[in-house]
Amino acid sequence: MERNRATSWKRQYIVDNKKTRCFGMLVSELYEECLQYGVSTLAHCLYYLLMEKKISLHDDISNIHINQIDRQKIEELVRKNVLGLYKIGIYSLKVNKKDFVFIFAATKEEAIEFFINTFQQAPMNCHEYPLDFQIERGNEVITFREMRKEFERFPAIAGYFCREW
Repeated sequence: MERNRATSWKRQYIVDNKKTRCFGMLVSELYEECLQYGVSTLAHCLYYLLMEKKISLHDDISNIHINQIDRQKIEELVRKNVLGLYKIGIYSLKVNKKDFVFIFAATKEEAIEFFINTFQQAPMNCHEYPLDFQIERGNEVITFREMRKEFERFPAIAGYFCREW
């Protein structure tokens, strides 16, 4: 399976005292990935640098200098969430000894409330899973992150799992 592009830039992303370096990627590509994968702080940093005209979408990201960022302004942008990035996680809620429901939701509490409203019972437990967790769906392997793109509204049921033992 091909490695996720977000993983590749995360591994190449190096911060030192003077400069952020990521080799062979344009600001537009990084910005798009940040928006796609919900990397809020970095997306807001890029937004700030673009609005201040300190970088352009066509620049290589090796041109981004950490000292160009006003941390207080970034914190304010993130707090106001001007880009409208909302964290959606995946939660496994236990129905009984062997049945589980996976729900996309903003918080554990929201997932539990959605479960109760949908199934008219409380779950036995609720655990958050990593969005990059891979599952088999039919004849393919997919991550919850990829699956999340198939939904427009949240909370939403991602699927069911029945343990055989």
